[in-house]
Amino acid sequence: MDTLPIILPEVLASQLASQLAGPLSAALPAGIMVLALLFARIGALCMVLPGAGETEVPAPVRLSLALALTALLAPVLGPRIAVPGDAMRLLVLLAGELVVGVFLGLLVRALVWALMVAGQYAALLIGLSNVFVPDPALGAHGTALARLFALAGAMLVLSTGLWRGVLAALAGSYDLFTPGAALPAEGLAETMLSAVARSLALAVQLAGPLVLAALLANLALGLLGRLAPQMPVFFVAQPAMPMLGLLLLALVVAPLLSAWVAAAADILAALAPAR
Repeated sequence: MDTLPIILPEVLASQLASQLAGPLSAALPAGIMVLALLFARIGALCMVLPGAGETEVPAPVRLSLALALTALLAPVLGPRIAVPGDAMRLLVLLAGELVVGVFLGLLVRALVWALMVAGQYAALLIGLSNVFVPDPALGAHGTALARLFALAGAMLVLSTGLWRGVLAALAGSYDLFTPGAALPAEGLAETMLSAVARSLALAVQLAGPLVLAALLANLALGLLGRLAPQMPVFFVAQPAMPMLGLLLLALVVAPLLSAWVAAAADILAALAPAR
């Protein structure tokens, strides 16, 4: 009786090892394994997807969305998945599906990073860079304007039909990254670097009007300081710059967001392979 607690874990471990090495067909139906593989990629995508992956969205909502998308796409994507014959291959396949899902989510998230960086630029240029709020994407704290732009991007993804492009890219990913095939690590890295570079270029383009306005305003203040040395230019500009910046932002925010939606639609269309 004293040796029973020592022998029992060894017996359980040997049984588990034999089950992992043996076939799965007797333990799990093929449909359950297909749903698990679908949920791995879709759940990882929803974890970082703009809108669904925000910290303000409760975890049960994200889980419900991932389960609903899995059930919705299972009849279309399920036949493309080959069920592995043993548990070890299933675990490796699940890990690969998680990597692909996170990769796709980060590609879409890079689009929202463009808006966030543009908001950081705008806050710096119009004198609102000292107003900080918690921002898990840009660090411990970010500017309030950057956080507002990030939430606007998530809202636009869900309200303008961009989510259709996300689903098309998800469906097309099963042609590019076939479950069970080796992942092209070099190609994934190059694609991610290209997405980040494109996001930064888009951020500079979106913030272009504010950059030009801030440059002209500072040139005008410098000229005013030369023409009237007695005038306290700094104390005049300190309250005027945020007011004028917010006025300019109110004028350009609608075309700015429209330009972002158009650029995001083009990028998502490029992600979905032609059929």
